[in-house]
Amino acid sequence: MNVLVDTSIWSLALRRSPIHEIPAEQRQQIQLLEELILAGRARLLGLVRQELLSGIKRQEQFVRLRGQLRTFPDVELEGADYERAAEMNNKCRSHGVSGNLTDYLICSVSSSRDWAIYTSDRDFDRYARHLDIKLYS
Repeated sequence: MNVLVDTSIWSLALRRSPIHEIPAEQRQQIQLLEELILAGRARLLGLVRQELLSGIKRQEQFVRLRGQLRTFPDVELEGADYERAAEMNNKCRSHGVSGNLTDYLICSVSSSRDWAIYTSDRDFDRYARHLDIKLYS
């Protein structure tokens, strides 16, 4: 099964501190991402790519990160993916759960393609109570 990787995991792996400064749990998360990449199962949304590249102050760091991310093609999206994301947003809001548009697009794409979501963002635990999504661990 393919796995849609959220910004939180990509950021941890690609914009991180030196590996010896990272807590053991986060090192394990990076290792899981590396395993997904080696198995050819990690997937990237273009919007997640944009989030990762935004806010970088040094041009050389931007260029390095952009080069690393270019290894991964963007998941092709359709209008139905955005419509489903809006429906998911509405459903969660009706249960008192708010979230951001990127998160709901990730939920939509993963649900429609039967992919798991790999994230360290606890908001996805709240979404999973109301949406048909699978979380990767």
